[in-house]
Amino acid sequence: MPSQDELFDAVDALLEEEPQLPPPEERARLRETAGITQARLAATLKTSTQTVKNWENGRSEPKPPRLEAYQRLLKGWAAKYPAHAAPAAPAVAPQPEAPQTFTRVPTVEQDEAEPDIGVAVKPAPERPARPAAPPATSSRRSAAKKAAKPAVDPRFPHGPLAVLDGDGSAYAVGGVVLDCPATTVPELVEWTLRESGLGAPKLNRYGKDSDPLIVLTAAAAVKLGLPERLEGHEQRRSLRLPEDHPVVKQVTKAKWQLTQRGFGPWARIYRKAQGRERQCVQLAVLSWDALDERSWPGVAEMEPADIARVLGVYAMRVITPRGSTAVSGLELMTALRPPTKAVRDEETGNWVSGYNAGSLGTEPMDPAPPEATPEHPVVVNSGWSGGFLNEEAYQWVRSVNTLSDEECTLPYAVGLDLNTAFLAAAARLVVGLSAPDHFVGPTFNPKIPGSWLADLSHIELDPRLPSPFTPDGSRPTGPAWYQTHTLAYAQELGYDVHPIEAYLRRETGAYLDPWHDRLKNAYVDTLADMGVTKDLDDAAFLAAMEQHKQNDPALAAVLSAIKATVKGGVGKLRERPQGKHYKEGETWPALSRPTWRPDIRAAVISKARVNMHRKLANMAKMTGLYPLAVLSDCVVYPSPSESPLGFLPYAASGKPQPGGFRLGPTPGRAKLEGVQPMLWAVDLMEKGLNPARHIKGGDAVLDEGE
Repeated sequence: MPSQDELFDAVDALLEEEPQLPPPEERARLRETAGITQARLAATLKTSTQTVKNWENGRSEPKPPRLEAYQRLLKGWAAKYPAHAAPAAPAVAPQPEAPQTFTRVPTVEQDEAEPDIGVAVKPAPERPARPAAPPATSSRRSAAKKAAKPAVDPRFPHGPLAVLDGDGSAYAVGGVVLDCPATTVPELVEWTLRESGLGAPKLNRYGKDSDPLIVLTAAAAVKLGLPERLEGHEQRRSLRLPEDHPVVKQVTKAKWQLTQRGFGPWARIYRKAQGRERQCVQLAVLSWDALDERSWPGVAEMEPADIARVLGVYAMRVITPRGSTAVSGLELMTALRPPTKAVRDEETGNWVSGYNAGSLGTEPMDPAPPEATPEHPVVVNSGWSGGFLNEEAYQWVRSVNTLSDEECTLPYAVGLDLNTAFLAAAARLVVGLSAPDHFVGPTFNPKIPGSWLADLSHIELDPRLPSPFTPDGSRPTGPAWYQTHTLAYAQELGYDVHPIEAYLRRETGAYLDPWHDRLKNAYVDTLADMGVTKDLDDAAFLAAMEQHKQNDPALAAVLSAIKATVKGGVGKLRERPQGKHYKEGETWPALSRPTWRPDIRAAVISKARVNMHRKLANMAKMTGLYPLAVLSDCVVYPSPSESPLGFLPYAASGKPQPGGFRLGPTPGRAKLEGVQPMLWAVDLMEKGLNPARHIKGGDAVLDEGE
């Protein structure tokens, strides 16, 4: 028989095991009765909303020091709102926005772990709760919340990326702040992969998840042993740490690898994948100019939380950045059209990697000689001298001799800019997927993508418009190589087309369609968050565009990056060799990519230029107005007023006439680029300068496409 002391000891031990907190349902009742949201409670206790949810549904229990704080709060509420009493306030009473915007979330190792209840009855993972909203003024709060929607994939509860500051705070999307204990780069990589909850799901069923991105502030870089600045005399894009730098040695010693680009502004650190599990982290060093000011205006100077918001919106709407916006634009093409997919081997029954129809495949492809650049091995080794495609964006200035007295007396020159003209051209664009085949004397077929040698010099058009066949708008002087869309437009204008020879592709497809759709949605949604929506009439649209950048500088930076992604991605399709040591005829790194496709770039630009000319010709028919100059996607018209509403064509009902330039926020529609006096424009034209380049005023210069 046990002694009385032993029984008392056992009872005391049982009493000590008594729950220190009320049951989960009572915790939820007390909070709701007090009129406090889970998000606000999470912010108060410096944890995540999901953790509070877990406490209230019994999936996990708080640990010190939050345990004592939570217990004290619940005791206070219990005294104030006993179970039998009526609630003192509605459970859904609106709450003022908490003064603390960001919620610090312990990482997996530090947070309250979910108890292991066995494989057989393990519940399905819950969708992560919405974290606290990013910083935003009341006038743009709803737009900001929409722009920073958190990831819903339970594998990546904290979104695609984080900005790490020198104090170990890692700012993720949605206002979450993670505690990062890493003091070396290998520790940072391990923490990111094991504990951070960062990453993004694949964009295509046959693709791969996006690797997590860690952006380092200058203070974080120094803390990790990196130099604050990366100095050198080479081009910025080729700067990197020397192989004997201590951090590079640390990475190697920890059995991690760097890509061939080494440890530069955008460093990728990886180990070979184990099965389906990728082990790779992308780093971006802000003080090494990882974020180009032209693509990401003002972002590098923002606070870490705001940088996380900008990059987070871009990552969720476009892709997690992996380099410059040009690199990201190219990566997006591959992410949306993966080159391979799993297919079953009929002989063995095993699943193997096979070609994914509609993609560019895994192997690089030599271009046809006229599609290549003069330094390309295909050209140098073959001795090709038959000319090259010259499908570039417009750079045209009208001759002052063609200006009428009526035009010269108009008071203003008004510039119109087409929204993401290259993106609009990529819609439903059929391009070649296979290698080019050579044909002599072919019959022209506007449905076959390729390069055609033809003579269009006999076609004479109105000198008040640029020729649609050349970038400088001059009339062709003899046979030249043209992309399919350029020759098809000559046919559309009523002229016979008789190619001399051609390089054509038998396998075709709308490769860029998903790329177009994703970037179009990103562009339109971001503009809408800035107050520029599709339902605005033209006057309201112009008014909204006047101040949309001031409404939210962070979203303005996202919009700039989206536009740069379009132009840079198209430009990367024909990336030229870099560096002063390159010799003509040598290969260069870009040629090893299946996405080195100058013919696809030519198709996009050809279609964009043809689209521009079609609008110019329709405007002349509908209004009698002719442009003063065109530069890429910007056109300048003489105008009776400072607003394009003074010369754009409208029907009697007030609706815009189709076929000409139309205002609006979607790709291919126009917006006001700038206004200057007509005398100013004529003066530039007389000097041989392009008014479209300077119509914004100041030192503004248009991006000409790449």
